[in-house]
Order: sequence, then C-alpha cells, then structure tokens
Amino acid sequence: MSDAKTRIQDLIDSNDVVLFMKGTREMPQCGFSSRVAGVLNYMGVPYQDVDVLKDADIRQGIKDFSDWPTIPQLYVKGEFVGGCDIITEMTLSGELDQLLDQKSIAFDKAAAEKIREANA
Repeated sequence: MSDAKTRIQDLIDSNDVVLFMKGTREMPQCGFSSRVAGVLNYMGVPYQDVDVLKDADIRQGIKDFSDWPTIPQLYVKGEFVGGCDIITEMTLSGELDQLLDQKSIAFDKAAAEKIREANA
C-alpha cells in the first residue's frame, strides 16, 4: 500500500487541483463523481482527474490516505477539500470560490454564480 500512497502523494504534489473519481472528467462512472466533475468543468477549473476504477490500489489507497470513506475526493494545492456533498455545499455557499481565490486557482466566477442562481 505504500506504493499507492507514494503515487497518490505525487499526484497531489504535482497538480494544483486533483479529483480522484470513478471514471474520467469526460465520462464519469457514478453520479457523485459526475456532479463534482460537472461543477469543476462548468467553472473552468483546471484539474487532474484520476480514475480510481482503473487501479484498485489507488481506489482503496485514496480512502486510506485521506481517512475519508467515499469517492470522489477533491484536493486543492495539497489540501483535502471533501467529497460530493461538501463540494456541492461549498459551491452553493460560495466557499469553493473563496478557496480557489485563496489558492490562486483560476476559474470562471460568472459560471460559479450561474450555478448558485440555478439552485436558489
């Protein structure tokens, strides 16, 4: 498992934003992964997607790494942010915008506002 931990740490260290998900950004394989990827895609956030379905070691390893039982998992500048429910709440409250601003991650502020308006 230490090999998986090293690979996970390398992915997190070498990308500003990483989404460990089921499937890919273009073809998510579960509703929760689809929701988070959809938010990031719509907001134009540059991120690395990691398909945990292609690697059982990474799939279990990311749960152990973060001590978080579910996938997807979003990391921003090395920090574990959360899964689908947390990312959804943060998007709707504007906290995700604040986090991305604080971490100097580019995103489309108007798109983020449209998400909030559509869910008001």
